[in-house]
Amino acid sequence: MNELLLSSQFIPLLGLLLILLSPNDEHKIARISTGSSIALGASIMALLLMWGGAGFLNYEYEWFTLYAGEDYRFPILFYLDRIGGAYLFCVWAIFSVIIKYCRVYLHREAGYKRFFMTIFGFVFGLNMVILSGSIDLLFAGWEIVGMASFLLIAFYRHRPQPVRNALRAYTVYRFCDIGLLLGAWMSHLLFHDSQHFSQLSNLFNHAAMPPAGYGALLLLSVLILIAASGKSAQFPFCFWLPRAMEGPTPSSAIFYGALSVHLGVFLLLRTTPIWTYHYFTRFIVFVIGLLTVIVASLSEKTQSNIKGQIAYASITQVGFMFMELALGLETLVLLHFLGNAFLRCYQLLVSPSIVAHLLRVEGSADTDFYIKNSARFEFLPLSIRSTLPEVLQNTLYVFSLQEGNLELLVRNVLWNPLKRIGASLNAMKFWVKLLNAVAVLGAVYLAIVTAGLSNKYLALPISVFMVLASISAFSLKRSPFGVWNAMALSSALAALGVWFLNPAASSDIAIFATGILPSWVLGLFVLGRMLKGDQFRETPFAYRALAETQPKLSLLFFVSFLGLIGFPISPAFLGEDLLLAHASSHDPWFALPITLAFVINGIAGARVFLRLCMGRPSELNVLSEDVDVEVAHSIETQSV
Repeated sequence: MNELLLSSQFIPLLGLLLILLSPNDEHKIARISTGSSIALGASIMALLLMWGGAGFLNYEYEWFTLYAGEDYRFPILFYLDRIGGAYLFCVWAIFSVIIKYCRVYLHREAGYKRFFMTIFGFVFGLNMVILSGSIDLLFAGWEIVGMASFLLIAFYRHRPQPVRNALRAYTVYRFCDIGLLLGAWMSHLLFHDSQHFSQLSNLFNHAAMPPAGYGALLLLSVLILIAASGKSAQFPFCFWLPRAMEGPTPSSAIFYGALSVHLGVFLLLRTTPIWTYHYFTRFIVFVIGLLTVIVASLSEKTQSNIKGQIAYASITQVGFMFMELALGLETLVLLHFLGNAFLRCYQLLVSPSIVAHLLRVEGSADTDFYIKNSARFEFLPLSIRSTLPEVLQNTLYVFSLQEGNLELLVRNVLWNPLKRIGASLNAMKFWVKLLNAVAVLGAVYLAIVTAGLSNKYLALPISVFMVLASISAFSLKRSPFGVWNAMALSSALAALGVWFLNPAASSDIAIFATGILPSWVLGLFVLGRMLKGDQFRETPFAYRALAETQPKLSLLFFVSFLGLIGFPISPAFLGEDLLLAHASSHDPWFALPITLAFVINGIAGARVFLRLCMGRPSELNVLSEDVDVEVAHSIETQSV
């Protein structure tokens, strides 16, 4: 059974590597994809059958320990229960259908190989989430799934709208990572060596002796809800999912109709003992689901495209699942998940055929062609909306068109304040910022020496500078080098702050540095090569399309970007966890600024990658012509 667990986890990764090493030939890629899909299906079915023969008992398997320190341990731990079994079966069924469907659907598509690589990467991350035995390993899979979503939304990289929507979705993903990162930190802080999913329920067996206080459990529950709401597009993050439909239809089916959109539900199912411990957190989950159902069901009525309607329908059903979870109906949620996943996948896959059929019908009609809803019985109203006064009907219609203004709300609350702070920082001269930083550090150090305090208090101003460096990178658009250096500076300050808190953590800081430093150097080298002689260096909104003109350098830059943001392909991912662990064991307040810095760095790096590597090469020529016309017009105006 252990071998089947490992094969179910790593067959998608093997398929990705085989596709990567294969030539760009559709027939060979299709054969590799089909073979890997069949092997994965056989492995998953054999695993489920063997697990069922053992009585469907919860099964845990620790493969090895990735890292172990004095108070920290990162095991590669797998866990299978009825929740994971239901999700794993759904992954096998839908992934097999998608692979067979895509072989023909993407015929002669320029990104054929890129699509299959990303799909296999997604399934690898998804299986890691489902089979993870601890929140640390779950977060690694969570990051892989998020990056695969980011790449597939921007699959049609010649058009600017998919690229913008990819950044929009990734921004929401990354912000909600705050909840999962701090949740992992709090689980280490509260539960110590008992934070494995197999041990959670045992911690809450005795109501008179909870593993933590009410306030701590409430905060941990809120962090989990932030992560779950963002991943499943629940209130107030409902707006990103319909825009994520810019990717190919099969990826929309497997991501946002069937599997990825239900990961928030999976997280709540996994952490049920934590957030169900008090009725107040249950009430919060119920309210989130209820508000989502109201907003999404109204917005669905005004969608002008099939995929947008399906997206909001899926969001609505996930909202119902949140409400069911709040009522303690876990078995019903699993059945609801399976039904909704298969239905939405089917609807999205047949949507192109429906559109083509309606176009043929419209073309063959001699008169105007309209699609109208019809009631089965004439005496029944078409909807509740038709029974309302006209003023209220129009109000609801405008509300639905604007999707409740949730995107504007999130932007004004979260992003615009950061942009304003970053713009103020970037407007300052470098020497002014340097002098201010030296003056602040000198004043703090003088106060520490005068009061006879420990040097660990220097971590306080360093944490402020760390977050400010990340915000500066987030707001900087005109200089890719400036963004890159600001991200690296923020990571260096994080390591320095942890060192002041605990000088004995030097070896763990070195692990973090072995991931950050090479990625930063590689990124500088690649940027220098890519932007050599770039005539649009001062035009921040120009997509340079370097993924087509310089594909090898773009790939290297993508790898360096993943390393610098602590993606689970470099030691920096483990290093981030180690830094948070040291923060939790010495000064827990440091976990918040370091998490904010890591999250904002990810958004800033993604923006730079999209601006440099996406777009159409001819757009640069169009932009150049527009600039020349504008300059000529200004000269003519001045002469007149």
